[in-house]
Amino acid sequence: MAVVPPTDREAVPSEASHTGLRRRSLGVRLAWATMVFCGIFIVLSVAVFTGLAWTEGRERMQAELVQIEQASAATLSKAIWELDRDALQAHVQSAIRVPSVGRVAVKVALANQAPEVIEQARTGWSGPGWAPARTLELVYEPFPGGRQVVGELQLAGDESVLWQRLRGALSSIVLVQLLQSVLLAALIMGVFNRMVTVHVQRVALHLARVRPGNLHGLLRLQRVEHAQDELSDLVEGVNQLQNSLSAYLEQQQRYEQELASHRDHLAMLVQERTAELETANQRLQNLARTDALTGLPNRRHFDELQTFEMRRTRREKMPLALLICDVDFFKAYNDRLGHVAGDECLQAVAHALQAGLIRAGDMVARIGGEEFAVLLPGADLEGATRVAERLRAKVQDCAIAHPQSAAASVVTVSIGLAVSRPEAPVEFDALYHLADEALYRAKEAGRNRVAGPVVPPVISSGAAP
Repeated sequence: MAVVPPTDREAVPSEASHTGLRRRSLGVRLAWATMVFCGIFIVLSVAVFTGLAWTEGRERMQAELVQIEQASAATLSKAIWELDRDALQAHVQSAIRVPSVGRVAVKVALANQAPEVIEQARTGWSGPGWAPARTLELVYEPFPGGRQVVGELQLAGDESVLWQRLRGALSSIVLVQLLQSVLLAALIMGVFNRMVTVHVQRVALHLARVRPGNLHGLLRLQRVEHAQDELSDLVEGVNQLQNSLSAYLEQQQRYEQELASHRDHLAMLVQERTAELETANQRLQNLARTDALTGLPNRRHFDELQTFEMRRTRREKMPLALLICDVDFFKAYNDRLGHVAGDECLQAVAHALQAGLIRAGDMVARIGGEEFAVLLPGADLEGATRVAERLRAKVQDCAIAHPQSAAASVVTVSIGLAVSRPEAPVEFDALYHLADEALYRAKEAGRNRVAGPVVPPVISSGAAP
């Protein structure tokens, strides 16, 4: 006599059986615990980094005061010796313009008279407070060996500048620590959900559906075959329990076993058909991501890959280089030789660019018309420049005659490159914009060349304000 399989209403336990118990996810509880720990960690980290930032700010201000002393000592000593009060006043006014200086005072030692003090304080300055203060004895040598003390230079830092710098550093510290904590909590919750919660739910669902008619349906989790841990022990224990019950009910479950055999066969057929459909779908997806003319990845594939590579470079803290390659005077080539020759030219250029990439992780894609993009994960500016020059040379070495080119007698490419560095990461749109600007500079410079990012000029920290 056939046993009626349990319905979904019978298999899944009702919430009414847990009256008075509120369901609480282990993943959520773990995330809350992680957030609490991260909160404590943030407080301690902010306290430590704030102390370090404060110390660094005082040392920086101290160094600035020392620089002012070193730059002004000789001229101040000479001005005091010559009693040039205008020069002394000018030096004091110049020193007070430095943002970190709160008060400048020059004490002039006069023979048989009280010292004369020339000072200037910043508006609102009430004292150095926690800021550093320095006093330098001014010495002048009117003749070799005639060393004489002529006065004293007093410099006091501006405490408000210290606090302002600390507030700027503190906001960055809090933001970084908070972002790290949130990402850590999200990562832990995601990993826990993927490795534990999903499988525990499947085990619970499997046990809820166990009936005398399906004891031979052993528990299987979609996990790596060689994984041996507590979940593996749980699966093994559930399967052993089912096998023990099956031994007692073997005589009564012959029909169910036969039905299970047919069901497994049908499941195998369905699985085979599903695998065939998945293979066909994968082929269609590959066709949708491939440029029909060149065989390279198309713009869609490029957009998907750049999102993945940007996340990976941020996670692994490594650079990412982007090259944008454009065939020089391609429209003139098409107009002169025709679209068939133009298609053959693009195919040859694509093959040359593909052949110029050595590393397995590098990728070139056709992103539109005669424009190609190259992603170089882990490549810094120097490495990306070498690759770009190699690709440019590869295309030129194809020796495709170009009668309409003003850059060379053969088909060439102009390449613009940009690099996202780990210490200063940017969004991909910004990286693409930088590479596009570099490509424009390469074209403006005469084409058939590589142009990189513009390096800003270095401004000396010791320059006068």
